[in-house]
Amino acid sequence: MDRRALLGLAAVAASAAAPARASSDKAAPQPSYLRLPTITANVRRHGGGRGTMTVETGLDTPDAALRARVAQSQPRLRAAYAAVVQQAANALLPGAPPDVERLVAQLQAATDRTVGRPGARLLIGTVMVF
Repeated sequence: MDRRALLGLAAVAASAAAPARASSDKAAPQPSYLRLPTITANVRRHGGGRGTMTVETGLDTPDAALRARVAQSQPRLRAAYAAVVQQAANALLPGAPPDVERLVAQLQAATDRTVGRPGARLLIGTVMVF
């Protein structure tokens, strides 16, 4: 078989498939959930030792324009979350459980401040002190 004909046939098939893929990409809904890396901070333990506090976070952003802004702001969000979690860890008494409701409120406020407007809903996974 002639290689030129085979290459031409492959090019025609690829060009015919490209518009079909592009139209199917536009129809597919974008996921609104964005998982962020785990945030860690140091805590004081009984006897003067050090422990670690970890917080798993994610954001649910149904608005596409705000979702793009959230995706671009990931480094700033991680920095803001790290500051909030470290502040909460510093205020934590040795052996006491973290105040998760207060932590969530502070993280949501940091999200709104960093993104510039409300609309991105903070979802918390696990808060663990060990």
